Amino acid sequence: MNTSLFELFKIGIGPSSSHTVGPMRAALRFVRELDAMSGRLSQTARLRAELYGSLAFTGIGHGTDRAVLLGLSGEAPDTIDPETIDATLEQIRSSQILSVGGTHRIAFTESTDLIFHRDQMYPPGSEAATSHPNGLRFTALAVEGQVVFEQIFYSVGGGFILSASELAPNPEEKSVSPRKVPYSFSSAAELLSVAERSGLTIAELILANECALLEAEEANQDLKPISRPLLSGGNGIGVKARVEESILALWGTMQSCMERGIATQGILPGGLNVRRRAPRLHERIQALDHSGKPRDPLAPLDWVSLYAIAVNEENAAGGRVVTAPTNGAAGVIPAIAHYYMRFIDTEKSDDDKRDSLIRFFLTAAAIGILYKENASISGAEVGCQGEVGVACSMAAGGLVAALNGTNAQIEHAAEIAMEHNLGMTCDPIGGLVQIPCIERNAMGAVKAVNACRMAMHETEGHKLSLDQVIETMYRTGMDMQSRYKETSQAGLALNIIEC
Repeated sequence: MNTSLFELFKIGIGPSSSHTVGPMRAALRFVRELDAMSGRLSQTARLRAELYGSLAFTGIGHGTDRAVLLGLSGEAPDTIDPETIDATLEQIRSSQILSVGGTHRIAFTESTDLIFHRDQMYPPGSEAATSHPNGLRFTALAVEGQVVFEQIFYSVGGGFILSASELAPNPEEKSVSPRKVPYSFSSAAELLSVAERSGLTIAELILANECALLEAEEANQDLKPISRPLLSGGNGIGVKARVEESILALWGTMQSCMERGIATQGILPGGLNVRRRAPRLHERIQALDHSGKPRDPLAPLDWVSLYAIAVNEENAAGGRVVTAPTNGAAGVIPAIAHYYMRFIDTEKSDDDKRDSLIRFFLTAAAIGILYKENASISGAEVGCQGEVGVACSMAAGGLVAALNGTNAQIEHAAEIAMEHNLGMTCDPIGGLVQIPCIERNAMGAVKAVNACRMAMHETEGHKLSLDQVIETMYRTGMDMQSRYKETSQAGLALNIIEC
């Protein structure tokens, strides 16, 4: 295990974790590394940003250009105020001045300094076998045009970024040591085995690991900090309580996103003229609930769809969301969490439901870590099976945990959920995270409920393991043609007339 819950679930802005959050973080990291090199920032007279592969093909629709400008300006996706974004971008574009890192002003002409290489899949000099189709190259130039500093990054899904050396390290170099946690695992089978030997649920195991990561971070200031919604110390509560409160803070952000999505009317940006449907759907569902007619036994699934749609409409509008594990799949996890809190175990006390909710997120994180470390959560690499499919798998296992299911049932539910998302392409119309992405989250959430129920009704095990399905998902993604992987060159993106 080398990934934290708070790296899978992180606060950012829409519409895409790989095309918005990742590039913004890459641009910000480049600026910070440039600033850390004595005198290099002051020598910089010009900055050039170049986008390749999927970032070039769908970057405009995904807001990659906006993200790069904001990151170069010193903004971070988890702290930026979405309400200030348009004004900041307008200032840069109208003045043709970029304040690098918020301090060093240089001339910046977007048409020549931010380049979309739609004819190149990977940055020059990188090999396809050791690259990712979301490549960025940043170059700082002096007055005479000489290179001051240059760096290649890859946005590898879920807002995670790697430099070229991190993605394909030299075999002779010492590899990065895995984080030290009390319960390490590298597969679902190992996770189940470690949990059984330790007498722990999966949620308890992940909680212990997160506590260890927080303690290590506080004891060693040299460690790269994990961004959490709450500050690590100074609030007078123990490590376990701080981890749990940080999880609940993420949940609070998800709730706020869903509420904004339900309350906001209008047309989504981007040119497809997609009308937000969550407010109208909410009105209709509420009217049916209060109509006095016999209750439809499947009515809770309408609410599941509403929750997912509301979150992803807010994401499509560039609002604040939580990657779960990506922005394009951000609606599935909160939809199932809302479903549990509203419709399941309704007789439980608030404290008990709080504990169940924390189990849900801890367990979902364990499953997400398996996909992140053994396959991919990038639509540009493996298609939407790596985004909505993974979110569905995480949510299904998390829901079993909230319902006090066994570790084996959790693994089974996660396996069922992914098994029936295998092969799902990523073909957004117009390069926008709208069609089919918004509805796809609702469908993924409903599948998660069904996978949970199927697993908890089963008593005699199952033939396929979660590890086998994860490997199958990754191999399927590698076999999938690139035009079906977030390039908007095939599928719905090609065969539907934009209107």
